[in-house]
Amino acid sequence: MSKILMAMSGGVDSSVAAYLLKSQGHELIGAMMKLFSDDDLSEIQEESRDTGKACCSLSDAEDARNVAAAIGFPFYVFNFTENFNTEVMERFVKAYLQATTPNPCIDCNRFVKFQKFLHRAAELECGHIATGHYAIIYKETNGRFLLKKSRDDTKDQSYVLYAMTQEQLSRTLFPLGELTKTEVRAIAESQNFVNAEKRDSQDICFAPDGDYAGFIKRHTHIPIKKGNFITKKGKILGEHRGIINYTIGQRRGLGISNPEPLYVIGLNAEANTVTIGAGEELFTKSLTAHDINLIATEKLDAPIRAKAKLRYSHTPQTATIHQTDIDQLKIEFDRPQRAITPGQAVVIYDDDIVIGGGTISGG
Repeated sequence: MSKILMAMSGGVDSSVAAYLLKSQGHELIGAMMKLFSDDDLSEIQEESRDTGKACCSLSDAEDARNVAAAIGFPFYVFNFTENFNTEVMERFVKAYLQATTPNPCIDCNRFVKFQKFLHRAAELECGHIATGHYAIIYKETNGRFLLKKSRDDTKDQSYVLYAMTQEQLSRTLFPLGELTKTEVRAIAESQNFVNAEKRDSQDICFAPDGDYAGFIKRHTHIPIKKGNFITKKGKILGEHRGIINYTIGQRRGLGISNPEPLYVIGLNAEANTVTIGAGEELFTKSLTAHDINLIATEKLDAPIRAKAKLRYSHTPQTATIHQTDIDQLKIEFDRPQRAITPGQAVVIYDDDIVIGGGTISGG
């Protein structure tokens, strides 16, 4: 059996993943990533005090440590504060200031968890890392590693894992891929884990109150400039509170009186304008994506028919996908899609297999 570095969050999923691997006879080292400075963590916990959505807290670390002790393996905390600040939080802020909508969970997986964590595993002479993600990794007969949706479609996390490389896939284990959440909680309860009934974390960890604009203001300490709400034709309809407060498809919080509902349909950082319009103006049939990563193949030599997913909660839709450059995809949907948002990830599926994905750059 192999030696595995087990990524633990203090939640039920990583705890059960650890239990399953230990039950199979593997040697485990448990570790949690410290992502925030003490001042940042104190602020985050204060923000989430009323909602109970604090994450990466001392109590989370204690829960993980208790589970590790109960199962029988050592537990450590790795300080990745500087990496997380640079690769996740600063990317998040920069994206909003550039009028795009980022996905920090994907950046965390890409630049911290499946990069820095794997480096630490090598230092500890661990052949693999393991996490509590709901997804499946398997190896084809030709030696290529593929990423597949989990058995529990309601918990599938393959969307946020599309950026994994072949090297990362070859050294990563997802023990929960074939289980449902109900089955995972039942295992945790059978083992009397302290976190068996702990709620899932669903918010961005450094902004658990959902106030992304507030986080950006605190992080940058720069004034956010107001600007104009405009129509597609350039007519000024009012004043906005700063582009960081808006994203494509947003309806609430515009503060503009109109007989018909109005939505954010465009953002322009250079002009500092927010374009608004009717709901039907949100629908488009195509997009371009850059910073791509292909898992199922090295490249797309010809257009393919597949399904593309525009955001975590989006139902994948049939489209034709062209690789137009070494780092660019063109995706043309059969039917217009609502609120295609620059900065978000588009992930391509062949049934339940992840072909790859990229960052949406435009229409």
